[in-house]
Amino acid sequence: MAGKKREIQLQVIVNSQSLWDEMLQNKGLTVIDVYQAWCGPCKAMQPLFRKLKNELNEDELLHFVVAEADNIVTLQPFRDKCEPVFLFSVNGKIIARINGANAPLVNKKITNLINEEKKIAAGEMVRPQVILYYFILKKMHYIFSVAFLRNFPKHLEQLYIIVIIKPDAVMTRKSLEIKKKVSDISQKYFKLIPDFQDFVLFMTSGVSHILVISQGDEEQPDLKETEPDPEMEAKEADEDHHEEVRTPVKKKHDSLQEYLERQHVSQFCDIEENLTDTNHFIDILFPDFKNMKNLKLEKTLAFLRPRLFQEKREHVLKIIEDEGFKILMQRQIILSEEEAQTLCREYENEDYFENVIEQMTSGPSLALVLLRDCGLQHWKNLIGPSSVEKAKEHLPESLCVRFAMEDLPINQLYGSDSLEEAEKEIQYFFPSQDTLALIKPHVTHEQREEILKLIRETGFEITQMKEVVLNEEEAEKIYSKIKGRDFYQDVLQMLSEGPSLVMVLTKWNAVSDWRRLMGPIDPDEAKLLSPDSIRAHFGRSTLKNAVHGSSTIYEAMETISRMFEDFIPENHEGN
Repeated sequence: MAGKKREIQLQVIVNSQSLWDEMLQNKGLTVIDVYQAWCGPCKAMQPLFRKLKNELNEDELLHFVVAEADNIVTLQPFRDKCEPVFLFSVNGKIIARINGANAPLVNKKITNLINEEKKIAAGEMVRPQVILYYFILKKMHYIFSVAFLRNFPKHLEQLYIIVIIKPDAVMTRKSLEIKKKVSDISQKYFKLIPDFQDFVLFMTSGVSHILVISQGDEEQPDLKETEPDPEMEAKEADEDHHEEVRTPVKKKHDSLQEYLERQHVSQFCDIEENLTDTNHFIDILFPDFKNMKNLKLEKTLAFLRPRLFQEKREHVLKIIEDEGFKILMQRQIILSEEEAQTLCREYENEDYFENVIEQMTSGPSLALVLLRDCGLQHWKNLIGPSSVEKAKEHLPESLCVRFAMEDLPINQLYGSDSLEEAEKEIQYFFPSQDTLALIKPHVTHEQREEILKLIRETGFEITQMKEVVLNEEEAEKIYSKIKGRDFYQDVLQMLSEGPSLVMVLTKWNAVSDWRRLMGPIDPDEAKLLSPDSIRAHFGRSTLKNAVHGSSTIYEAMETISRMFEDFIPENHEGN
């Protein structure tokens, strides 16, 4: 019991947003072990933390916390990830993170930050200002990111740094402003070098759209074919004293390059019409292009039964990824007896049926929605027959055999039997939910389009949308819970600066997923904790952080009913 007590004293438990906000009031350094409810904190690092606590002996400056990502809005980006994550907060500002249980690196980080705090407290140094340049290069859907420049030493004045101005900044014509700021800071800390490879820099300054086009199977009319005009022909014949009737004249079909030149847009496009070069570029840029036309994308429901989920979850997910499946949705769920009986009805005549139901309801299962070309049948072939005995006889390489449990002769994985059954099961285990979303006035038109695109790509359906300038009465419908706060007038002022876009977003787990997509309230914090979130990309400040969303299902229901009086939700979860 003494050891347990000591462990609790070492790391304070934070499992709600209110406790998280309270924790940020700590003075000095707080080391935060971010964990998932299903796997718990990283016990391997606790001896190191205890050692540092004793050796450094800085109770006022050094604090250790374990924070449950599942119940803390700020930590939404870390949900459903099993890799340990350690965050470092100095005086309430998260300044760094380390992924993985890297004891030497964590030890060094803590020691260095505590030594800095000691020197600052003794007046031996000024607290360093953290200068964050956050530039992202998008290539397809990948994101390469983040550079922190902190405490520039004089001996590093020859250091070369590549600064990448992210595409949305280029699109909104902010590149000159950013270059000036980089130039200003560079004159103080760095030597600038001349631009080089202008074309490469230009082509990598933003997202390019690459189109592969085809004429199609049916013969199309020529773009510039001359159509017969009887009146014009009669007039020309009279003028020229000719009596013969003119026949339509076909002119050569314009090339795409010629057509774009006539439309005055050719300078914005590069066109490759040489067949050999086109095929070469397609092979590089779209390696799966030849297979894309024959794709038959199908969704299926997949289940990892409780024991397999607990013991081999990561192994199975790796196989799913390697087999080309995309996981559209996933959730942990403890099945009721009725749900277990429905999923296991094929075993109901077996003598071990009761044992199956007992195990299926003993703990969380993992439900997945998988997408792939011929996904339903491929998943069924991959997992194999429903019983281990049949799998060993007919499909010994199946997952059923690989993950067989000695005391239960059934397949530890499940897949839908048909597309119709898959649709019903997906709707049952992943019911739709509504949430309210707001894009704030300071967001530019181009940025708004980027946000809307991201919303759709993340699987949300925009079921209601309207643009409105939120006066005090309208704003109160959305921000009623902060009406009495000191900063509420600032919120009203911000909302009155222009039209906001108010939406109802619908999908499974919509409230939580929208908050995760938005990112932390403070854009600087979002850039560190959730660099691909909306607020990390488009937020300017805590007030002008681009977007807003409901915190709970109840709040979403109430706010939607006030903003969209005629909106009638379907039989969604929580509605």
